[in-house]
Amino acid sequence: MTSIADPPDERETRAPERPWLAAIREVLDRPLTSYHILLGATGLLLVLGLLMVLSASSVLSLRANGNSYTIFVRQLIWVAVGLPMAYVASRMTPRHFRMLAYIALLGSVFLLVLTYVPGLGKGVKGNNNWLNLGGPLQIQPSEFAKLALVMWCADLYARKQKLLTQWKHLLVPMIPVCGLVISLVVGQHDLGTALVLMAIMVGLMWVVGAPARLFGATLVAVGLFAAYFVSTAQHRMDRLLNFTNPMADPSDVGWQAYHSFYALSTGGWWGVGIGNSRQKWGNLPEAHTDFIFSVIGEELGLFGSLTVLALFLTLAYAGVRIATRNTEPFVRYAAAGITVWIMAQTLVNLGAVIGLLPIVGIPLPLLSYGGSALLPTLIAVGMLLSFAKAEPGAQAALKETRRPRFGWLPARRTP
Repeated sequence: MTSIADPPDERETRAPERPWLAAIREVLDRPLTSYHILLGATGLLLVLGLLMVLSASSVLSLRANGNSYTIFVRQLIWVAVGLPMAYVASRMTPRHFRMLAYIALLGSVFLLVLTYVPGLGKGVKGNNNWLNLGGPLQIQPSEFAKLALVMWCADLYARKQKLLTQWKHLLVPMIPVCGLVISLVVGQHDLGTALVLMAIMVGLMWVVGAPARLFGATLVAVGLFAAYFVSTAQHRMDRLLNFTNPMADPSDVGWQAYHSFYALSTGGWWGVGIGNSRQKWGNLPEAHTDFIFSVIGEELGLFGSLTVLALFLTLAYAGVRIATRNTEPFVRYAAAGITVWIMAQTLVNLGAVIGLLPIVGIPLPLLSYGGSALLPTLIAVGMLLSFAKAEPGAQAALKETRRPRFGWLPARRTP
C-alpha cells in the first residue's frame, strides 16, 4: 500500500512529450546523425558557393579573360581536387592523422619560410603570403597552416592528457610553436589569417580546460599583440578608424564597406535574383572572394543570407556534437579545433561584411573563391566525417546500411 507521504512515480507526473519533439529527439539520438548533418551542410554550402562564385565573378572574368566562366571553372577544378582528398581523409583513422601531425606542421612552416625567399614569395594587395610554384600555380601556405596547427595541437594535448592540470604543460611547447607560425604569418602582413590562428590557439586552450586566470591572460596578450600589429601600418589604422564610421569616407577607405552595405540593403527579403547583382559590376571589390556574402545578400535577399547562417550554425552544431560524443582525447581536441577554426573565420568574414568588425580580408569558408582556402577546409571536413564514424554505434549502423536489402538474394554461406 502506498501512503500519502510516498513520492509520486516520476513517469506518472511527467508531462507527455509532444510528437514532433519526440521525432526530433529520435533523429538526434541516431548514431549517424552527426555524419549526415555534417555531410548535408557541407554539400549545400559547396553547391551554393559554386553558384555564387559563378555569379559574382562573371563580370570580372569576362573583363580580365574574355570568358565569363574562367574563374568559375577554376573553382570547379579545385572542388574536383578537394572532394577526393576529403574522401580519403574520411577513410583515415585518428592514428593516421596523429602520424601526419608533425609532418604537416613542419611542411607548413617550411612553405611559410619560402614565401620570404625572393622570387618564390609573391605579394598580392599588400600581403606577401603567396608562394609561386611556377606558371599560374600559386598557393597560400598560411591556409594549410591552420589545418596543420589543429592537428599538431590536438596530438600534443592528447599526449599530455594526464599533465594538463599543470600550467607549464598547457603552454609549453604549444605557445612557442603557435607563436612561431603566427609570427611568420604576421611577417607576411596577413592580419586576418593571424587572427584565425590565434583563435585556434586560444580555443584549444579553453577546450582542454585551461584555468580562467591563464585563459584570460592569454586573451589579453593576443589582444595587445593584435593592437600593436594594427598600429604599425597606416592602412590598418585607416580601416580600424573607418570601421567606427564607415560612411565618413565612402569614396576611399570606406569604399568596400559602403558598397557591401548597399548590396545587402538592396536585396530585400528575396533578393534581386541570381545573376542580377549590380554591385559586382566593378563597385564591390573582391565580390567573389572576401565579399561573396554581400552578393548573396543582394541576389538571394535576407532569406538567402539567413539560409547561409543556418548552414554554418548546422556545421558548428555537428562539429561540437562530434567533439562531445567521442571519448578519445585526440578526436575531441581535433574536432573542437576544426570547429573553432571554421567558425572563427566565418565570424571574422561576416562581421566585416555587415560592419560589425573591421575589414581584414579573409575568405568565407566553402563559399569564397580560392583553392588554397578550399582544400584544407575540405580535408578538415573529411577528418570530421572520420571522427563522426567513430561515435558510439556509428560503425554498426554503417555496416547495417551497407547490407543488401533485397530479400530474394540468397544468404551467403560461411565456409
